Amino acid sequence: MVIDKPGYEHLIQFLTEHLTLFTAQGPIATPSKTIGVLLEEKIAEQIITLCTQHSDLEMNHRSLIIREIDGIMYDLQEILASVLEKPATEHQLELITEIAMLVKNLFDNAIAALFD
Repeated sequence: MVIDKPGYEHLIQFLTEHLTLFTAQGPIATPSKTIGVLLEEKIAEQIITLCTQHSDLEMNHRSLIIREIDGIMYDLQEILASVLEKPATEHQLELITEIAMLVKNLFDNAIAALFD
């Protein structure tokens, strides 16, 4: 659905271009939440929004989305493995939020193509 598309490659490239942000110091956004937890939460929020907005999705499409999200999370966790347990700075949280919104956008586009 999205993992095999150029947009996903661009998303991964975008993240890798901004990896230095994850080594930078700054004010902690939420001391009790790590980068890994925030990544999971932000992507989950976007996927819940996606499924709510596209209530006409069939169960097989929803299952495919969940399988692909698992793959996306695996890739993102591999890229960020060395920093997943660190608390996120405000700038890191902003980037994580942006990445989550980009993931949702990839699925929005894929869903739109399904119904064209």
